[in-house]
Amino acid sequence: MIEFEDMNLEGLMDGDFTVFADDLSEVDGKDLSQIENQTIYPILPVRNLVMFPQVVIPITAGREQSKKLLEDAQRSGSIIGIVSQKSSDIENPTLEDLYQIGTLARIVKIITLPEGNITAITRGIQRFKVNDFIEQSPYITAHIQKLKDSSTRNREQYEALLDNVKDLALKIIQLDPSIPNAANFAINNLSRSEDLLNFICTNGNFSPANKQRLLEEKSLMKRAQRCYTLMHEEFRKLELRNQIHQKTSKDLDKQQREYYLNQQIKTIQEELGGGAESDAEELREKAKKLTWDAQVEDHFEKELNRLSRQHPNSPDYNVQRNYLDFFTDLPWSAYSKDSIDIKKAQRLLDADHFGLEDVKKRILEHMAVLKLKNNMKSPILCLTGPPGVGKTSLGRSIANALGRNYVRVSLGGLHDESEIRGHRKTYIGAMAGRILQSIKKSGTSNPVVVLDEIDKIGQGVNGDPSSALLEVLDPEQNHSFYDNYLEYGYDLSKVMFIATSNTLSTIQSPLLDRMEIVQITGYTTEEKIEIAKRHLIKKQQENTGLDAGAFKLGPKELKHIIDSHTSESGVRSLEKRIASIARWVALQIAMENPYTAKLTSKQIDQILGVPRERTASEISGVPGVVTGLAWTSVGGDILFIESLLSSGKGSLSMTGNLGNVMKESATIALEYIKAKHSELGISEEDVKSFNIHVHVPEGATPKDGPSAGIAMLTSMVSSFKNKKIRPHMAMTGEITLRGKVLPVGGIKEKLLAANRAGIREVILCEANRRDVEEIKKEYLKNLTIHYVTKMSEVIAIAID
Repeated sequence: MIEFEDMNLEGLMDGDFTVFADDLSEVDGKDLSQIENQTIYPILPVRNLVMFPQVVIPITAGREQSKKLLEDAQRSGSIIGIVSQKSSDIENPTLEDLYQIGTLARIVKIITLPEGNITAITRGIQRFKVNDFIEQSPYITAHIQKLKDSSTRNREQYEALLDNVKDLALKIIQLDPSIPNAANFAINNLSRSEDLLNFICTNGNFSPANKQRLLEEKSLMKRAQRCYTLMHEEFRKLELRNQIHQKTSKDLDKQQREYYLNQQIKTIQEELGGGAESDAEELREKAKKLTWDAQVEDHFEKELNRLSRQHPNSPDYNVQRNYLDFFTDLPWSAYSKDSIDIKKAQRLLDADHFGLEDVKKRILEHMAVLKLKNNMKSPILCLTGPPGVGKTSLGRSIANALGRNYVRVSLGGLHDESEIRGHRKTYIGAMAGRILQSIKKSGTSNPVVVLDEIDKIGQGVNGDPSSALLEVLDPEQNHSFYDNYLEYGYDLSKVMFIATSNTLSTIQSPLLDRMEIVQITGYTTEEKIEIAKRHLIKKQQENTGLDAGAFKLGPKELKHIIDSHTSESGVRSLEKRIASIARWVALQIAMENPYTAKLTSKQIDQILGVPRERTASEISGVPGVVTGLAWTSVGGDILFIESLLSSGKGSLSMTGNLGNVMKESATIALEYIKAKHSELGISEEDVKSFNIHVHVPEGATPKDGPSAGIAMLTSMVSSFKNKKIRPHMAMTGEITLRGKVLPVGGIKEKLLAANRAGIREVILCEANRRDVEEIKKEYLKNLTIHYVTKMSEVIAIAID
């Protein structure tokens, strides 16, 4: 099958329009007489080209079949049919792949090209329609039907439309620089309107499909209207393209002008000692004051050379300059000298914080090892405990004791990994992570960094910050911590990280494993009094502008504030109450009202409001009500467990927003009573004929855990036997179906809560004795502790 390459009119437009225009000015009568009775013609399929009558077009053929067709037609002077393919991708078109409407044409001349191809100059004669193929070899021949164009009735309207088409064509030629000037001459010299229309349809910048629709249109009026519409679309595109070109040219002229001016400014700055070279020299002088190894220096030089190659007004220049500023601001080899006077450090720690003996002991141990070894990896401590016990402020005291710089990083609510590892410097607004920013802020590479609220790190769509901390808090990895902004490893092994948290349950296990956990329990009443006398009163007097003697609070008054107006493990609420008293005193002094500096408990109640009522001992006088001890994230607390009997079939119901583990403890307790009722002095009939309901007040607060097991058992037995629990008694412990009592955690917090609530006796598991022995004796001077191993012992001690 014959295949032709895509046609191109560029060579035709380089000066040949005059000749073709002359040829098109008259109709070749000889051609029309030759085709008058002929119906079978050789067919030439072409791609990306549509032939119109009375138009001259060059066609280049590359294959042997196409060359033979054109050469035979030229020798015999015969007419050929030119038909366009529907798709230019088809190699061997069939009848279905060709349009039915084509144009008969005569070969005017054949030119042989050096590479072997031939170019035939053809002129269209008349439109035709293919009926069917006759032969396939040596080239296509087909039986055709000749078509004639229908003239319009309104000749004036047709001529006017063609005038518009001609004017628009001339405008397009002026707008499009790719069209040669000969096209303008050719259009102006075409005398017949039909020739003008076909010439514009052939050479217009339309798609082959649109040109084929124009060829198939038999009405000259409709063909002219459709051609005019397509020319309007092309004209709008050319206008828009020229507007963009003009605007772009103006922008380029502006850029060239700015470039010229910038080069002048650069020359002037170089004369005055400014510009990019000045920035590079300034950074180089800044780097000379730093001490770093050869690898860091090589990296700095590469980045500095990159800065020198950039234009000062380019956006990348500022990004690179900011990066090098940060790079040179980091204290690469700047280390503060540790103060190894352990006795002085102990005095500083005792002066800043009352109590917290475990933490102070751990810090002094670290200092002792540092003194003996002179070099060691700093530990990763995690201070965990209730709010207000001094975890955050303890970090500053540790820094003072070691003689190191101190910096605090707040991690609460952090949910973007880039806050830890930094952003890549290619991003807009990129910056280093908080860790390196803190190192830069401290000015040394071995500060004390407090990672505050590490248990409150979130996880968002931009990564997991707690996972990014795994490298920071691992002494085996943080010697080359990689920050995305710095793009170089930084040594964090000398940094002493101190994390603080209220609970360990929300910290992921791998991160928890990298830290040394130091539990900080709540303060006793005596400790709170000492903290208030040493720190809180003085601090609030300074905050409110009062003298040291403006008001005085004795131990009795402080104890009244703690017992009646606060309920916490820490001292934050106590500080707020003292602040309220300080503001009241400031108001009296400002208004010149008389008052006494020595405040009494009655005056304190007038200032702070109605005192909190303590209800622990009053409620415990009712049968079936037991005081239990609980641990919360803010310290220890007491809770009451109530049980009540009602007629029924021995079923159990529970309320009070209880968790699954706590419900299981109640179920175990009831099953134990059913199994051991005779030993407990409860009749079998009572167990079967009464339903029991267990309730834990404050239903809005979720409660869970196994430590209320013995309290639930005691409450049920008390209800079945209708006997009261001994007054001022509390208990905590887990129970089993075998009748054993198991140990629980949070013993110190629970005992402190019991002491605050006025409890006098506490029942604990024997295995918790070692936890009690670790608590100072003065904390337990008002408590009598009973140690048990079996449930029967609990009942014997608790029920009066």
